[in-house]
Amino acid sequence: MNIAIRSGHVVPMHGEPIDNGTVLVLDGKVAAVGPDAEVAVPDGVRVVDAAGGWVLPGFVEAHGHIGVHEEAEGWAGQDTNEMTDPNGARMRALDAINPADTGFADALAGGVTSAVIKPGSGNPVGGQTVAIKCWGRTVDDMLIREPVSVKSALGENPKRVYGEKKQLPSTRQGVAAVIRDLFTKAQDYVAKRAHAAADDKPFDRDPSLEVIAKVLDGELPWCQHTHRADDIATALRLADEFGYRVVINHGTEAHLLADEIARRGVPVISGPLFTTRSKVELRHRTLANPGILTRAGVKVAITTDHPVIPINFLVHQVTLCVKEGLDRAEALRTITANPAEILGLDDRVGSLRPGLDGDVVIWSGDPLDVMSRALRVFVEGREVYAYDTERGVGEVVDAWYREPVA
Repeated sequence: MNIAIRSGHVVPMHGEPIDNGTVLVLDGKVAAVGPDAEVAVPDGVRVVDAAGGWVLPGFVEAHGHIGVHEEAEGWAGQDTNEMTDPNGARMRALDAINPADTGFADALAGGVTSAVIKPGSGNPVGGQTVAIKCWGRTVDDMLIREPVSVKSALGENPKRVYGEKKQLPSTRQGVAAVIRDLFTKAQDYVAKRAHAAADDKPFDRDPSLEVIAKVLDGELPWCQHTHRADDIATALRLADEFGYRVVINHGTEAHLLADEIARRGVPVISGPLFTTRSKVELRHRTLANPGILTRAGVKVAITTDHPVIPINFLVHQVTLCVKEGLDRAEALRTITANPAEILGLDDRVGSLRPGLDGDVVIWSGDPLDVMSRALRVFVEGREVYAYDTERGVGEVVDAWYREPVA
């Protein structure tokens, strides 16, 4: 799709904002970003007047369950956790996403064009995550990258799930042991696989251990669900022991270990931040967490953990974090460039740079102002959402799930 969005306040995320700027998208990719006077628009390219509105890259939800934990569907749309096996490494979120989930329309209304979908936190190892666009007919059409990481959980959730079953793991010791056992088996598996290859002998593949081997090789990061400071320390200890790349997810008490996390260069995906303190792990939940971590030198992304918090409220969490000390210049990066960089998606999304996907959102004003709204949303240059200011209604454009596709 070819478009030129002109006369906007362009915030590219890399580089300074541009007043009266143009974003040119050709064949679905950003081709140029700069002042109106400096960006030549080829003949035949559709021109969209931003009329002074703010123009940003689409937001990136770094940790959500949109499509696998469908809204208003009950058990029929609940495919987040396969809670019958503590080791779900072979599970793939990709296989459970329903693109017709109403949450995707909410995402577009909130300026979110990309999301990393993760299995839930009921298992010590939940499965493989996937990055998708928030518009498309099938998840294959929406795909950015798969797998992106492996989801794991420490703390209350897995010990509760399996404790109720009266099986391992029913304690924090047990949860850590399951993870440690799996990595030890994967190390042995890699050695046996290499030996078999060297001797040109057949080798029985194990789908779960193949995935864990990719974590050990550094190909996939380990997205570690963890809230409490002691569980975060366990996450760091395990990563130190086996040498894999860990990303702290949630990190409710991460601010209490900000120096240790920063020293290791471990990023944190913080949130959800609008919840009540519904369990012990959330006792020290605070909107000041992202700001404390950022000041300590930790790279931070902010998440809604949709549907825990509706995904269209992503930017509002950021606004309140600014109120509680998050640097304003860094704030919008926590839902654009930072999650893309943390999860290895920055060659596709997270900023407005030549060569990246043409995912662009026109806002009525500063997105950190709660009165601003996403007026028009483009995914790879295709307009997928528009807000009608006269009627006060936002609608998904070309909503395939409502009308037959020609």
